[in-house]
Amino acid sequence: MINRFTERLARWQKFHGRHDLPWQSHGVYETWISEIMLQQTQVKVVIPYYKQFIVRFPDVQTLANAPLDDVLSHWAGLGYYSRARNLHKTAQIIVENYEGKIPKNLDKLKELPGIGRSTAGAILSLGFGLRGVIQDGNVKRLLARLFAITGDLSKSKAQNDLWSLADSLTPQEGEACRSHTQGMMDLGSIICRRIRPDCPICPFQNDCLAFQQNSIAKFPAPKQANKRQDELWVVLQIVNQADETLFIKRPAKGIWGGLYAPPIGPSLKELGNDMNLNAVAEAEFIGDIAHAFSHFKVRLEHYRLKIGEDHVRASGEWQMAQLFQKGIPAPIQKLLDKDSA
Repeated sequence: MINRFTERLARWQKFHGRHDLPWQSHGVYETWISEIMLQQTQVKVVIPYYKQFIVRFPDVQTLANAPLDDVLSHWAGLGYYSRARNLHKTAQIIVENYEGKIPKNLDKLKELPGIGRSTAGAILSLGFGLRGVIQDGNVKRLLARLFAITGDLSKSKAQNDLWSLADSLTPQEGEACRSHTQGMMDLGSIICRRIRPDCPICPFQNDCLAFQQNSIAKFPAPKQANKRQDELWVVLQIVNQADETLFIKRPAKGIWGGLYAPPIGPSLKELGNDMNLNAVAEAEFIGDIAHAFSHFKVRLEHYRLKIGEDHVRASGEWQMAQLFQKGIPAPIQKLLDKDSA
């Protein structure tokens, strides 16, 4: 094991780590919100969303009492919307079962929607100042290089090895664990980057097996990607005589779950068939944009059809597009804004 790892990491973090993130030096609620937002999302993207979210939902009670549509509207653009639904559901459970206080127990935290082993460890460590072990993407990459862990890190053997290493390196004392956790995150993010890591100034350069083997680029091993074909989605903006747009709430499960958007389908013809809308052939093409999801790309084609409400057999909400207050997927908002510019 690396000699005096905790001390060296704490010293590096004190002088070179991040100390100005908006959720630092606050309470466990802020830690929980930030950790959920940071799942699969970069810090620089999260910060503005976090700030507006905390202003609107400053505590567990406020979040639990808010309508889900309100929560989703403050999440719109951040992606992975199941995170927002789980936040809302967890807030309600905390209010109902824990008197509004986030539990301090690892197992109880892991029972809450959206909180896995690593997120629970971060909440314990950063939020409560208790011992907690983490395993986010930055930490996995850091450990894979330090100890030259081969193979796909998503496989069970590599996962077990990583958790064992992370646990053995994590100090027993709570306060020491807090700086250790932040240090691991910061070192992985600032120094041990996925691309162009800054090895010459890494405090563990002489201990890193990947560096010694001159094989940093090989760790962690790239995952075998299941490439999904690019897709075309047609967005049909149906406008009534009052210039109001039809917004339909999307299913809870799936892409953009729980958000509102005009009807979306693979083609105008299929949308027309689904909605029993013969006039769809008269829809006017407005423009298109490209959008990349984590595992595939899509081209969104925007069409507009002006028609009386009585011809539309679809339930939804009619509202002026620029005044709609509920959550709209960011690419759809971009299409609508582009049209009104």
